[in-house]
Amino acid sequence: MPSRLLLATRKGLFLCPEGAEGWRLGRPAFLGEPVSAVLADPRDGMLYAALRHGHFGPKLHRSADGGESWTEIATPALPATPDVEKAPAVDMIWTLAAGGAEEPGVIWAGTLPAALFRSADRGVSWSLVQSLWEVPERAEWFGGGYDQPGLHSVLVDPRDPRRLAVAISCGGVWTSGDGGASWQLGGTGLRAEYMPPDRADDRAIQDPHLIAHCAAAPDVIWCQHHNGIFRSIDRGAHFTAVEAPAPSRFGFAVAAHPREKDTAWFVPAVKDECRVPVEGRLVVTRTRDGGRSLEVLSAGLPADSYDLIYRHALAVDGTGRRLVMGSTTGNLWASENGGENWRLLAGHLPPIAAVAFAPG
Repeated sequence: MPSRLLLATRKGLFLCPEGAEGWRLGRPAFLGEPVSAVLADPRDGMLYAALRHGHFGPKLHRSADGGESWTEIATPALPATPDVEKAPAVDMIWTLAAGGAEEPGVIWAGTLPAALFRSADRGVSWSLVQSLWEVPERAEWFGGGYDQPGLHSVLVDPRDPRRLAVAISCGGVWTSGDGGASWQLGGTGLRAEYMPPDRADDRAIQDPHLIAHCAAAPDVIWCQHHNGIFRSIDRGAHFTAVEAPAPSRFGFAVAAHPREKDTAWFVPAVKDECRVPVEGRLVVTRTRDGGRSLEVLSAGLPADSYDLIYRHALAVDGTGRRLVMGSTTGNLWASENGGENWRLLAGHLPPIAAVAFAPG
């Protein structure tokens, strides 16, 4: 079935249709504007694009015609508190996620600073999830790559949309079983080597770069953490480190196979202030045995490279065979065979923040 690629970049949103010869680069929407997040809602075909305007704040747009036209909708906003004259500002919409199949119109948004918002009307209005905003552990959260903590991952259990998991840099993994009315701090087993030894296991200050679940077995969550790769089999309550040899366990992106709970992909890099491919070779690692081993996949990828793959810039489609990833240096690659081979689809694009598959 033909699909399209959605590319959220620093200079616009590119929609890439698929033809007989593969995907081709389409004209960008929001040319010149930084696009921070994108969502193709599988329930109704709606497209959503979040823009980060800097001084002017974030904006959110929706398309009902496949990206031919866009309508600006409401933007998640933090309410003022009695002791603060002006409400703190949302700096960026970092992620967008669709609600459950039986929840038409429900959309989730994770932001910087770390907040979770819910819309029940396709983004016409938004409500702050106050229960997560008010957890006492928030006082311990801090920024990773940004000055403020940010909520970048929202997982909705396809079996029960009341079961949620979110990840915060640096604030750990949080789960809810009642649609966000209450929250539990998960992440037992994650380890923060950047903290003093007596706080390395503190679950409230962990830096999960991204979490992703297997759609067919959503209790299995993969986590690319600042200090390694981890796997949970109980919906994020506990994690076990992947100890298999790899070029590096640092990275940002992770993609979970939609049907095979033991299969996931990662993109290793040199961590902290360097953040480039290990030894200048861009590779993808894959596990097909639940993390007991990691294969290094490099066919078609450059051996002399400084491309970095951001959190949301690696995606796998519903077949589990087709992958796409985009880099900070504007290169876009695709694989048709689970990452065994890659081909360059486009170069010289703006830095790519996020990629997604959408129906063609």
